[in-house]
Amino acid sequence: MTLPPLQVAGRLERLRERFDGAGVDALVVTELANVRYLTGFTGSAGVLAVTGTAALLTTDGRYRTQSAQQVAESEAAVEISVGGAAAQREAVRALLAGTPRVGLEADAVSWSASRRWTDALEGSEVVATSGVVEALREVKDDGEIARMAKAAAIADAALAEVLPLLSPPTGAGPTEEEFALALDTAMRRGGAESTAFETIVAAGENSAKPHHRPTARPIRAGDPVVVDFGATYCGYRSDMTRTFCVGGEPTGELARVFEVVRRSQAEGVAAVRPGAGAKEVDDVCRKVIADAGWAEAFEHGTGHGVGLDIHEAPTVSPLGTAILSPGVVVTVEPGVYLPGVGGVRIEDTLVVTGDGCRSLTTFTKDVIA
Repeated sequence: MTLPPLQVAGRLERLRERFDGAGVDALVVTELANVRYLTGFTGSAGVLAVTGTAALLTTDGRYRTQSAQQVAESEAAVEISVGGAAAQREAVRALLAGTPRVGLEADAVSWSASRRWTDALEGSEVVATSGVVEALREVKDDGEIARMAKAAAIADAALAEVLPLLSPPTGAGPTEEEFALALDTAMRRGGAESTAFETIVAAGENSAKPHHRPTARPIRAGDPVVVDFGATYCGYRSDMTRTFCVGGEPTGELARVFEVVRRSQAEGVAAVRPGAGAKEVDDVCRKVIADAGWAEAFEHGTGHGVGLDIHEAPTVSPLGTAILSPGVVVTVEPGVYLPGVGGVRIEDTLVVTGDGCRSLTTFTKDVIA
């Protein structure tokens, strides 16, 4: 399947349009995901300097050929300078000489690095910026959404492949670690370049821990099992959570937890639409759970943006300020976690459309595994 191309070439001009609002005349981009977004370069070392009329990517000799090839393919108007760390800083200094105010990405620069850049850019006022490129990344183009959809399809297929392991016809089931490894392997075999993050498999009492790391605990009949995972394809990620009950329907209080979280997630998905506030989506999910008496058992935000990073803007939480628009991709993942009973989380990755949203993750929400 041929995916639509990424629309990289126009991103630098959109970034420059944000300079006045950020109070800068130029920006030094050090966050590698932002460098990739603006230039197409995927290396592990690179700095991008952007002025009102020029852009310079600096990297080291390992990426001489790769950087030239990827920038050319992206059609971004970017010059390239290759050399050691000192030579790279000097190339940036030369480009930015005489620039009154230069922004540094405060969320991606250490204290020592900020001091080095301040010294290198003597004569310019170096100011902290936050979220300048990330704000551009919130709205995905068709190429980005297609890559995320492919990542989601890979993850969906992998879970379908390994889910029968939870209920073997004879003998014991896998451990949390074994099931996570099988799922990760199936995603790689299905075309993922990597997992989107460290896969969570949490069985039985461990399901009450929202970010449990898989252990050697065996998965047994009757266990609730939270599976939170995703694939990365061409740099773009998917994110999905399903919770299963091994061997049959849940019973007692756990059955009610499954039903309340399912309803909370469904109502949250229905609230994702153009013009909706991110906090509004969180409020919808949170009210269902609070009305059931478990407000204190939903201890995390309802969701987050996804793209080149697994967690990016916007935040879907009580603190969310974003207004959703077409092309924004968010998760909706409410959960209830009751120590001694178990936990349930259900999550989909959704792209906002012109009149609502579309789920990129499509695996069934059937409870029984």
